[in-house]
Amino acid sequence: MTDQQPNNPLHGITLEMILTQLVEHYGWDELGRIITIRCFNNDPSIKSSLTFLRRTPWARKKVEDLYLRHKRGAGNKPKSN
Repeated sequence: MTDQQPNNPLHGITLEMILTQLVEHYGWDELGRIITIRCFNNDPSIKSSLTFLRRTPWARKKVEDLYLRHKRGAGNKPKSN
């Protein structure tokens, strides 16, 4: 049962993988500046951020969009959110 999703650039990439790569690249301080959500600015951790992002579709979308921009090489110049 292998569903192919050729038009989905996030296919096969977990939210944890996305968040880990963004934190490694930007760090928590910069990530919290780019996407202003509490879980990035107050005592941040991967676990607490994943819990919040899984329950909050608008925040997850912002994280996924930043990840896609980062992967396309535009991640160093984020748009203000």
